[in-house]
Amino acid sequence: MKTVLITGACGGIGKATALYFAKNGWNVIATMISLEKCGDLDRVENISCFILDVTSTESINKCKADILQKYKNIDVVINNAGIGYRSFVELSEDDKIDAIVDVNWLGVVKISRAFIPVFRKQNHGLFINITSIAGLVNLPLGSFYHSTKHAVESFSECMAYEIKDFNIGVATVQFGNTPSNFQKNVTKSPESNVPSYVALMQKIDGLLAKKTKKNVDLKDDIVQTLFKIAANPPRHFKRYTIGFDANLLNILRKRVGYRLFSKIVRRSVF
Repeated sequence: MKTVLITGACGGIGKATALYFAKNGWNVIATMISLEKCGDLDRVENISCFILDVTSTESINKCKADILQKYKNIDVVINNAGIGYRSFVELSEDDKIDAIVDVNWLGVVKISRAFIPVFRKQNHGLFINITSIAGLVNLPLGSFYHSTKHAVESFSECMAYEIKDFNIGVATVQFGNTPSNFQKNVTKSPESNVPSYVALMQKIDGLLAKKTKKNVDLKDDIVQTLFKIAANPPRHFKRYTIGFDANLLNILRKRVGYRLFSKIVRRSVF
């Protein structure tokens, strides 16, 4: 029976992924910031919930020790924990910047650093790092969120070279907006009295809400793809892009060049 560790498993994509893996015969280590958020996950026979703060090395080390007391091997780690921050650079706040960097990028770094020795000792393992289409293209009001996701993409590819000799794989997964609690919990910059900023924030909020409602089947596609990757790990570093929106943006950005892509984006939001 294989075992998967999922960060940020208390809701959204993380919870759906935990339930799907469990349903399909995997042991699931569902980690989250507080066990109060575990909800009904601990009622599923092959799901175990653990407290884990991905921003804290101390928390990670304690959680790792607790996990290894219960599980002999870990086959896959899915770095899913993430937060959003929609802000103009001028209005950005230090604590919000620090938080998104700590969770979205450094969280992946610290979790990977902690579990590479586990994978190396057992001579197999797979990291699946969830980024976003934001890790491949750049869009308005995404300066901080996109930067962290680009960082995870670069980090993942670099790390893959280092650990390939130990039969450890690395994959990244990108997708667009999907119905979950993520958009509801996105932190935004303070309200502005600059007309251009007000109009742009309203436009972006509306576009993202519309896309999120439209992508009703995307969550299932994401969860099933994550399972397929875990069940059949790629031999070499690989990026997986899921959903029409993400694939379209990725193809456009690669094929039309920055100037034309920029015009398309500006016409959509200005």
